[in-house]
Amino acid sequence: MRLAIKRRASSGQRPGPARERTRAMEKERPQWGNPLQFVFACISYAVGLGNVWRFPYLCQMYGGGSFLVPYIIMLIVEGMPLLYLELAVGQRMRQGSIGAWRTISPYLSGVGIASVVVSFFLSMYYNVINAWGFWYLFHSFQDPLPWSVCPLNGNRTGYDEECEKATSTQYFWYRKTLNISPSIQENGGVQWEPALCLILAWLMVYLCILRGTESTGKVVYFTASMPYCVLIIYLIRGLTLHGATNGLMYMFTPKMEQLANPKAWINAATQIFFSLGLGFGSLIAFASYNEPSTNCQKHAIIVSIINSSTSIFASIVTFSIYGFKATFNYENCLNKVILLLTNSFDLEDGFLTASNLEEVKDYLASTYPSKYNDVFPHIRNCSLESELNTAVQGTGLAFIVYTEAIKNMEVSQLWSVLYFFMLLMLGMGSMLGNTAAILTPLTDSKVISSYLPKEAISGLVCLINCAIGMVFTMESGNYWFDIFNDYAATLSLLLIVLVETIAVCYIYGLKRFENDLQTMAGRSLNWYWKAMWAFVSPLLIIGLFIFYLSDYIITGTLQYQAWDATQGQLVTKDYPPYALAVIGLLVASSTMCIPLVALGTFIKNHLKKGGSAPVA
Repeated sequence: MRLAIKRRASSGQRPGPARERTRAMEKERPQWGNPLQFVFACISYAVGLGNVWRFPYLCQMYGGGSFLVPYIIMLIVEGMPLLYLELAVGQRMRQGSIGAWRTISPYLSGVGIASVVVSFFLSMYYNVINAWGFWYLFHSFQDPLPWSVCPLNGNRTGYDEECEKATSTQYFWYRKTLNISPSIQENGGVQWEPALCLILAWLMVYLCILRGTESTGKVVYFTASMPYCVLIIYLIRGLTLHGATNGLMYMFTPKMEQLANPKAWINAATQIFFSLGLGFGSLIAFASYNEPSTNCQKHAIIVSIINSSTSIFASIVTFSIYGFKATFNYENCLNKVILLLTNSFDLEDGFLTASNLEEVKDYLASTYPSKYNDVFPHIRNCSLESELNTAVQGTGLAFIVYTEAIKNMEVSQLWSVLYFFMLLMLGMGSMLGNTAAILTPLTDSKVISSYLPKEAISGLVCLINCAIGMVFTMESGNYWFDIFNDYAATLSLLLIVLVETIAVCYIYGLKRFENDLQTMAGRSLNWYWKAMWAFVSPLLIIGLFIFYLSDYIITGTLQYQAWDATQGQLVTKDYPPYALAVIGLLVASSTMCIPLVALGTFIKNHLKKGGSAPVA
């Protein structure tokens, strides 16, 4: 569907120069083909990997069904209001993040620049997840799946030692995919296979954003809807798996004592904040291509509800898979104990079962104490509860836990292809929003767009990101990925959104902004939005900012998880000084944009006034 460049009917009265410039900008600016494209773009951007691999983890950590209470409350007091604020700013100012905040006040240009810097950091490492998705997708067509069994050692006399100490899925992730080094200090070389997958991922992004909203508007229909199709298929399959009910009961059984845990509320607020993609400038960029009369309030409510509903829906799918995996591991553990005791005490086959195991163990311990003591160190403690309590998030959930469950399913190749295709669609949808946050301010700039066409600007952004992203394909790349993932955006985004709310309510003026919205959409702003913008949301963001800042200070020396091949497990290590310096630069490079640009604008205006003063 081609973009409709719409024009307003001219009135009889001759407009002034300011109105002429505004109309000229509206006439030149492309728009979404229809409101549905905009909604799908926002959904494709907001509904991402965090809905699939972080929300289920938080449910698991903070009381299952009871976590939904703080989550829904934070959606109402934080998520919807801030999402509406960003969409309204983009639609009203009709510019990318830099131009929008400069229009509100020249001193606020740094807010837009900070958003672009954070989006640039995010794009650098986020597309590496898509590269890993391609890598696993290509390997999903093998029979058997390459992560389902350990490879043979060099002498072909047994299994690889590292794989035996870990698991086959961990081995494939840490050794075959990442070829991870023992520490961040040992960089190693670029791994050519992940590097090629990263190039492919960036090529896909470039093709999707090549013509701006004209191409993106078509792609988002697919990237927004396809993951839901796969999730529905996975839900049907997950509910039919043996042990799925164990996982669902674990999820929906509320632990009400967690409601008194402050971290449950803080993590609920954080999940809402980051899953909607606030502060990156992507939502402002998308809304800037709206027809001025679009009802962005309705769209903000729709997108936020769909985003949160998807998190809950994805959790049902995830916990059904969790239940299957936990039950499989638990029963496998029991079978090994039964086999060990049957062989050690010459018991009749079939005599020892899961139902009488504990009773027989007590009998053997009292009747044959000496022999039982010899066997006891080899008897594993099997517990379904402990299997379900194993909380994993992020790449560990996506590429280790899920793959371990998939390998035990019938027709595992089909489920693997579907799963990693879904991850790619979620990742690509988010990348379209991330790149839009970078490209919109660049294409809005008359200086840049006068020298380079839109396709060239898009190509340069993708090329630069891809070149820098090669760092994450080195042997130490996963450690640098964790640094960017943990520190590139958290504090920066909180500060950016805090300044945004203060700027709209107290610098531009809430009453003035309310009048603008009424002029655009023909609807007055009710008390709920005004109360959230002016008081509740800013106070909540300040609270989150203080929590994260104090948490970093209290933690002391920052640490990371390194893979120890000799033990086949992760070990905790301290970050070296140069890694800490990089972390400091990541945080400072975006947050300092706001005060530095404001200071520069002040000095520039002061010098301009001084230079134009009359000579006595």
